[in-house]
Amino acid sequence: MTAPRTPLLEVDGLAVSYTVDGETRPAVTDVSFSVDRGEVVAIVGESGSGKSTTAHAVIHLLARNARVDAGAIRFDGEDLTGLSSRAWRAVRGRRIGLIPQDPGTSLNPVKRVGRQVGEPLVIHGLASRRAADRQAVELLGLAGIPEPEARAQQFPHQFSGGMRQRALIAAALAAEPQLVIADEPTSALDVTVQKQILDHIDTLADTLGTAVLLITHDLGVAADRADRIIVMQHGRIVEQGSSSAVLADPRHPYTRALIAAAPGLRATDVRPVTAVTAETIEPHASRPSAPLLEVSGLRKEFALPGRRRLVAVDDVSFTVGRGETLAVVGESGSGKSTTARLALRLEQPTAGGIRFDGVDLVTAGREQLRSLRRRFQLVYQSPYASLDPRFTIADVIDEPLRAFGIGDRERRAARVRELLDRVALPADTARRRPAELSGGQRQRVAIARALATDPDLVVLDEAVSALDVSVQAQILDLLVELQQQLGVSYLFISHDLAVVREISDRVAVMQKGRVVEQGATATVLTYPREEYTRRLINAIPGRAREAVA
Repeated sequence: MTAPRTPLLEVDGLAVSYTVDGETRPAVTDVSFSVDRGEVVAIVGESGSGKSTTAHAVIHLLARNARVDAGAIRFDGEDLTGLSSRAWRAVRGRRIGLIPQDPGTSLNPVKRVGRQVGEPLVIHGLASRRAADRQAVELLGLAGIPEPEARAQQFPHQFSGGMRQRALIAAALAAEPQLVIADEPTSALDVTVQKQILDHIDTLADTLGTAVLLITHDLGVAADRADRIIVMQHGRIVEQGSSSAVLADPRHPYTRALIAAAPGLRATDVRPVTAVTAETIEPHASRPSAPLLEVSGLRKEFALPGRRRLVAVDDVSFTVGRGETLAVVGESGSGKSTTARLALRLEQPTAGGIRFDGVDLVTAGREQLRSLRRRFQLVYQSPYASLDPRFTIADVIDEPLRAFGIGDRERRAARVRELLDRVALPADTARRRPAELSGGQRQRVAIARALATDPDLVVLDEAVSALDVSVQAQILDLLVELQQQLGVSYLFISHDLAVVREISDRVAVMQKGRVVEQGATATVLTYPREEYTRRLINAIPGRAREAVA
């Protein structure tokens, strides 16, 4: 009789708590699951459900104010709970790899990216420094970074958010560990690169027997990639089973709510374009209005080593009407975020025109720009890097009100409470600091701050990519509600075409710094004219499950 196979990872009765302001707060309670060799297991749930805490407990990287109260963690039959710090250094990176959630704080800003990617190979004695540098270039290429040899010599600040995340993925996979813990590994990536990265992880799982513990808020990714799904709520597992069983026949009300809120699991019908269908399709919304923002012939060049020039944005033109949402989509490095920064005059264009409510922003003076900036606000991609860690949340939201002299202290405090309520955060969040909040909670704070001055235009740079699906749905509903009530316009930068389909009136598709297609959202996403656009649509997470169904 064959003995039962031992799982690679076993978590049994795990309980973790945090000490905050002298109080002990349970974060994970009685969590038990296993991961087999070569298996992909996804843990899904809302921000604060305990997903990342569970993952960090497995690899012994909990915050200083966290404590494992109970439970056992066994890896390849070995009990990890009693390992010394020195013993853990031999485990991390070599036997268990971690892809962290935040690319903005996980890379050393003063070390070249290639050197950091090859570091695990040197630390664990798998390659010399010179050989590790060569392998780092190969790993960056596998992770989908263009011109990897040149990029390996750059520093993290010279990478976009998506490219930094790909560098972290390359570093985590460098030593070919037995288990990879992927904590929201693709939340900052466009859909085509996301597919490429997940395909690469799948290949490792198939060929090397690498197991993957995938922490994600994207049920579309879990549907496509996971063998089993674990659903967490309030620190407990409420449902687990095979992906097909959990998604096709969810037993718990919370699981059903998550699936209902996931835009990527709704079918996207992509049809061949014809002159008739493209012209007669009903637009997402009809809001005829004079342009609030006009961008024409925009170009931006950056200097590269060796007197070379990188053209990041090339002859880009579009308008954003009053009360309208224009989505700008494309792969990482396509020029989306640079275009957004140019539109707000946070970068000086090399050529082209920018007009906001009739005012020429290219030639506007410093004082004129300052007065206009009350009317347009930006929500950054990373909620970790965009909030001052020294401030309380009340101070973060209050900052633009103080900067523009809006209201007295009492009125500003009332406005902070109102904004926290609008973005579905409890009132006592005002007293906390960013480090005490999850990634999704921090992004909601960033959105509240952007809305503080009642702007006419909000630029949202991947503003919902860090949010779990239910909170994402709340934020998207909030953005639509605010637009209807206040007439605010949105320039919505996103790699998630499923979200774009939900919120935008029009869409502009960017590739290699140029707009290759634009029009009404329903037209572009249903009858795309360009092969590049079709590739983006076909890479939407959840479509693999549609094809099987």
